[in-house]
Amino acid sequence: MAKREVTLPYDPRSPFMPFHNRSQRWACLVAHRRAGKTVAAINDIIRAAIMSKSQYPLFGYIAPYRSQAKSVVWDYLKHFAAPLVKSSNESDLMVELINGAKIRLFGADNADAMRGLGFDGVYLDEYGDFKPSVWGNVIRATLSDKQGWAVFGGTPKGKNQFWSIYETANRSKGEWFVLKLPASQSGLLLDSELKAAAAQISDDQYQQEYECSFDAALLGAYWGNELRDAELEGRITSVPHDRNVPVHTSWDLGRRDDTAIWWYQVIRGEVHIIDYFAISGANIAEIAQVLLNKPYKYGIHHLPHDAKAKTLASERSVIEQLADFLGIGNMTIVPNLSVQDGIQAVRMALPYCYFDAEKCYEGVEALKQYQREYDEDKKAFRASPRHDWTSHPADAFRMMAIAYRDEPKVKPADIVKPLMVGPDNQVSLNDMWATHQPSRSKRI
Repeated sequence: MAKREVTLPYDPRSPFMPFHNRSQRWACLVAHRRAGKTVAAINDIIRAAIMSKSQYPLFGYIAPYRSQAKSVVWDYLKHFAAPLVKSSNESDLMVELINGAKIRLFGADNADAMRGLGFDGVYLDEYGDFKPSVWGNVIRATLSDKQGWAVFGGTPKGKNQFWSIYETANRSKGEWFVLKLPASQSGLLLDSELKAAAAQISDDQYQQEYECSFDAALLGAYWGNELRDAELEGRITSVPHDRNVPVHTSWDLGRRDDTAIWWYQVIRGEVHIIDYFAISGANIAEIAQVLLNKPYKYGIHHLPHDAKAKTLASERSVIEQLADFLGIGNMTIVPNLSVQDGIQAVRMALPYCYFDAEKCYEGVEALKQYQREYDEDKKAFRASPRHDWTSHPADAFRMMAIAYRDEPKVKPADIVKPLMVGPDNQVSLNDMWATHQPSRSKRI
């Protein structure tokens, strides 16, 4: 093939040159709003794709939602890759370059679309908005056979999984490339614009959006303070399963969306959250099998009010279908309170909750990020929650917060210790009297 020189319509901004010149396989890119990280990322992928020596080069740009990838990134991809494009497919959001390399856009909301693929490199945009399990359960495996690279990019939204990646990257700088671009240092926005923004929004908003602060409060979060207290008080920790106490569950049911389940025990007024699970698109039998495979002695399964509605396909309600596996006597319908009443119930329950940090990691992240919908027109938060991947875990937790007070107040069984005296395990009355510590009464 004859060589020819191709000029791409991209003029890199100088703060991003270290990113383009990196050599590490893993990278974390933290940048303020309007820094141009999306443009930098898509051009970084185009360059890697056209220079790839792989047999079937495939690169991916993954946004939190596929619709977001299409509306924000697709036009950028077509524009900047135009001199190199052999063909494009808008339905698949894919372009093929003249060397056979393919670049596809995906949404983390449909991560299963990436299963079975093998990527040479991926960019995870606004990684803080991803469901935490997407990386470990889907994307990481797609990089293994080709030793593909990955970039985690975005603007901070509290101490979520993006913060965890940033912390990991800073601890392993030999293996990771890290670039953090706060607006006060990047020089990409005018000082007058920064001053105007600081005057018009809250300090937390400014620190998060412009100064890349992971410590700023997550805007509109319902339970941010309560979960911050739980962390400070050591209530997000290792929570063992007590085999002498029944395990209850609380559910949120979804058909096309996730079904979310929390496992918990109520011990001396404390709520021990010992497990969490969410799945998308599974049938009743598959979900029930997950519960049956757990080593728990079950108490009550708390289901939302829509579990008693009959489906047209089977003419049976969800609770009737679950009864085939779990028993109807073990299930109950949680009172149908309003969303706001349920949110308040969670706020009141959280000070009594202990979460298993490992098994409940994704669920706790969902509770941290569950937030109000923002009205762009009115520039204010609405009363209703934003519907995203956090909604189902939060709704299932609302069921728990409403139901747990009615659970039997039990305590762990006392450990019976036998009296052991002498090598032959024999005891006389004199022995017992010698070890007896009589209480001293106080005369008044």
